[in-house]
Amino acid sequence: MNFNKVVLLGRIASDIERRSTAAGQSVCTFRLATNRIWKDKNGEKREDSQFHNIVLWGRQAENASQFLAKGSLVLIEGRIQNRSWDDKSGNKRYITEIIGENFQMGPRSSGESSRTPTQQQKDKEIDEDIPVIEDGDEIDIKDIPF
Repeated sequence: MNFNKVVLLGRIASDIERRSTAAGQSVCTFRLATNRIWKDKNGEKREDSQFHNIVLWGRQAENASQFLAKGSLVLIEGRIQNRSWDDKSGNKRYITEIIGENFQMGPRSSGESSRTPTQQQKDKEIDEDIPVIEDGDEIDIKDIPF
């Protein structure tokens, strides 16, 4: 049995580019930033960011280009795909992409002008309440909400 599944939670790090194929199918691409936080052997907090190339097709692409923007928090479910091509100079080029099969939008950014100040404050509080579990942190079973 083979299994190729990716789940990423991060912020959109580039403008979303939406196009259509010759057959009329929508496709969009963007970069997603994820980070990892840990403590090094000296106990100092460290952080590493990774950037992922995301590709969405069809209705997913249309929804993403309409409702997501640079800086949006989004959860992407999909699969890893590697592609190669020859560039104009004849050099072999490679790219690793995440082909998104589903996505889930995070809370709206407090900077959205259509939101009232009260709604913006609630969004900020929700965003700040998302817990970060760092490597080495103990998880108390009583803290799990289910």
